[in-house]
Amino acid sequence: MSAVRRSLLLIGLPILILLGVAIWWFSRPAAAPAPQAGGGGPVLVRTAIVQAQDMPIRLPGLGAVQAWETVTVRSRIDGQLESVGFKEGDTVRQGQLIAQLDDRVQKAQLAQAVAQRSRDQAQLDNARRDLKRYAELARHAAIDRQTLDTQRAQVAALQATVQADGAQVQAAQVQLAYTRIVAPFAGRTGARLVDPGNLVRATDVQGLVVINQVDPIAVSFTVPDTAYTQIRAALQAAGQDRDAGQTASETPGAKAAADPSGGAIQVQVLSQGQSQVLGQGSLVLVDNQIDAASGTLRLKAKLANPGQRLWPGQTVDVRLVLGVRHDALVVPDPAVQRGAQGLFVYVVGKDDVVQPQPVQVSASQDGLSVIAQGLAAGDRVVVDGQYRLRPGVRVAEIQPRADESAGTAQEAKPAAAPATDAAS
Repeated sequence: MSAVRRSLLLIGLPILILLGVAIWWFSRPAAAPAPQAGGGGPVLVRTAIVQAQDMPIRLPGLGAVQAWETVTVRSRIDGQLESVGFKEGDTVRQGQLIAQLDDRVQKAQLAQAVAQRSRDQAQLDNARRDLKRYAELARHAAIDRQTLDTQRAQVAALQATVQADGAQVQAAQVQLAYTRIVAPFAGRTGARLVDPGNLVRATDVQGLVVINQVDPIAVSFTVPDTAYTQIRAALQAAGQDRDAGQTASETPGAKAAADPSGGAIQVQVLSQGQSQVLGQGSLVLVDNQIDAASGTLRLKAKLANPGQRLWPGQTVDVRLVLGVRHDALVVPDPAVQRGAQGLFVYVVGKDDVVQPQPVQVSASQDGLSVIAQGLAAGDRVVVDGQYRLRPGVRVAEIQPRADESAGTAQEAKPAAAPATDAAS
């Protein structure tokens, strides 16, 4: 029996092994065929239509908010500060009382100057009457000519004395006016630097208070020195550069963006690192030199600030609007990809097959890329799902389902359907 059992094992074991191999071979899953270009199911993507629209030419910069006018209020004479006419942080109007000094000395000096002028005026009036009598006597040869000339000289001297007295009165009035300090313009006061009762002097450096004009307000910012040519061209087109020898039509580029109200170059001010626009104004200054150390050009803008959203010392982002690109070709930024040969986009053909297209991008702003070369208006480009694409692949548009808000899956839509709008 042991010999028969060994024979069965020697014969049956190979048979079982062959049977297992045969079962595995015929039951294994078939290998998926290699995908062919344009074959298989479509790849789901999102697309957009290349549109032609006007795009502003913006030059970014970093700036700081400054008071349009600022003044440190100081006393022009020595005296004791009796009272102040403002509260710290108040908005004061032009001509409003800021400080009142002790004016008793100045009033006494003014009264003395007025009295001196009155006395000399009385002497002048008497001398004129004497001159009139001397002239009548001289006509009848009652007095000699020398007496008449002497009287005339005395009248002239008294006239000069009265004029000097008038100047003394005016000087005393000015000194008296200096005891009442008023705001030179409307603005916002800072901290009070001197309290009533203190002696103030004309030589004091710190002053009484600082007033800043915050409406309108100024923003000083810098741009790269390489942008000077663009800025000069925009100024010429807006008619702000009177010394320009080249007209706007001779300058390459777009038409300058002039403010309809004032014909000035527009400036937009945004909160730093954000897209919130805090104010809009116009360019009022291009510095007369470029900073060689930093390679920047300093500019200044004037903005209305009724809501006081801008404050002196605030750091902001600035956009200088130099012009408008008319009928610029734009696509959403995600459509532009970077490859070994440079920038490109996937263009969807009429047969729903994509092909890469090299492009040149002249600017990127507000989520849109301005295409200088490589596309035409109406072309359809892929904006999402490019990582699954290769030349010749067929695509279909992702269409949101009605229950997308509940987090359900999306279904495919034929690629011939209208694409999403590349709105700015």
